[in-house]
Amino acid sequence: MNNDSDSVRVHLCVNGLDHDVLVDPGDRLIDVLRDDLGLTGTKEGCGIGVCGACTVLINGRAENSCLVPAASLDGASVTTIEGLSHRGNLSALQDSFLRHHAVQCGFCTPGLLLSATALLDEDPHPTEARIREALRGNLCRCTGYEQVVEAILDTSGTAVDESPSVVVNRSEGGEER
Repeated sequence: MNNDSDSVRVHLCVNGLDHDVLVDPGDRLIDVLRDDLGLTGTKEGCGIGVCGACTVLINGRAENSCLVPAASLDGASVTTIEGLSHRGNLSALQDSFLRHHAVQCGFCTPGLLLSATALLDEDPHPTEARIREALRGNLCRCTGYEQVVEAILDTSGTAVDESPSVVVNRSEGGEER
């Protein structure tokens, strides 16, 4: 890899650290993250952008890293699952996933967490329907999504009442919205 004269140097800021990497025109972001930078938390499931296991944040947007040519990212900021924790402490979302048992086998978890992070950055208090829409590109065979949705709602300060159609926003004193 990277021996071809067509290789190009790309500057990336990954998880807050600057990296200059030499990439071939066909190199995908997932390959650069895993093989060149040793960030193996990003998983490859399908390799065709359907499963969401390889989701990372590129300039704050959730993207499937298996579909993104690395050479197109010069100057981009990338966040992987390794970048969600801070100084060894889990993010509030990661902690909520653990508390709500939203992690089963764990293969899809990095992609789910990054999709949820992008959602919460855009909409700090999403509805259950909005959460489910944001996660539609992430396939999980283990959790059934209920625990994942509950974890995201909890992180946002919104909790689902006993009846699925009622959403309670804790930040507004428990009033229905």
